[in-house]
Amino acid sequence: MRDPRAFAEELGIPGLLDAHTHFLPPRVMAKVRAQFDAAGPLIGRPWPLHYRDTDEVLVETLRSFGVRRFTALPYAHRPDMAEFLNDWAAEFAARVPEAAVCGTFFPEPGVEAYVTSRTASVQVWKVHVQVGAFDVTDPLLDGAWGVVAEAGTPVVLHAGSGPVATDHTGPGPVAELLARHPRLRLVIAHAGAPEYAEFLALAEAYERVGLDTTMAFTPFFEEMGGAYPRDLLPRLRDLGLAGHVHLGSDFPNIPYAYGVQLEALERLDLGEEWLRAVCWTNPADLLGAPSST
Repeated sequence: MRDPRAFAEELGIPGLLDAHTHFLPPRVMAKVRAQFDAAGPLIGRPWPLHYRDTDEVLVETLRSFGVRRFTALPYAHRPDMAEFLNDWAAEFAARVPEAAVCGTFFPEPGVEAYVTSRTASVQVWKVHVQVGAFDVTDPLLDGAWGVVAEAGTPVVLHAGSGPVATDHTGPGPVAELLARHPRLRLVIAHAGAPEYAEFLALAEAYERVGLDTTMAFTPFFEEMGGAYPRDLLPRLRDLGLAGHVHLGSDFPNIPYAYGVQLEALERLDLGEEWLRAVCWTNPADLLGAPSST
């Protein structure tokens, strides 16, 4: 198994910066884990979690891997939930120096106001349209999207149809959203799986749109949605070298060891320069570099 610290050392980078990890309030995380354990309707297959512990232990696990910066990425799936999650995530970041301040929002009355109120503090937003069961072009969200676009704060957006498609997933609504708000700084989760080509094209077309690598290219994920098309790899390499591909893992909610994602990136054979960009330089621009390297 690939050792994360050795991986970084061999690349000559100070560690890893992970744009897609999850920390949630304990009761919320327990419900998320229950969905994975039961292979719930949005999971679609057995998903044995490799990491399951308290926040304190999980943070120390990331530190042991040499992960220098990471995220909480809470996501609201119903009204009147986002601000509870935002308060919790702010407290989490206050006690964990490596954690970026994360937030979420949901199509509901007042969303523009609370997004505006948190613009100065939130460093990364998370929106999950599959779990939230809403369209990114919902009129209730239009003002909030405008605020986020103006601020330039990145949004990790799960809009691809993996692992299970819904009425709200896919590239079409995201393309419509970007036509309205072309300055949005979106990071498409899971490289847009399984609509890899369509989301790659959006990242090429919009200067502030990128992809994260979360679970993409791993054997587990490719069993579900098919292998990443080989003919897209040259374009993925160019996009990464241009600053638009970011390391993500989905830790701790993954069914394999953390190093599997790193092995999958190496197997793409896109070169060490690309790996350095994806695992350090690009997410440093996205999340902010650690205070000391």
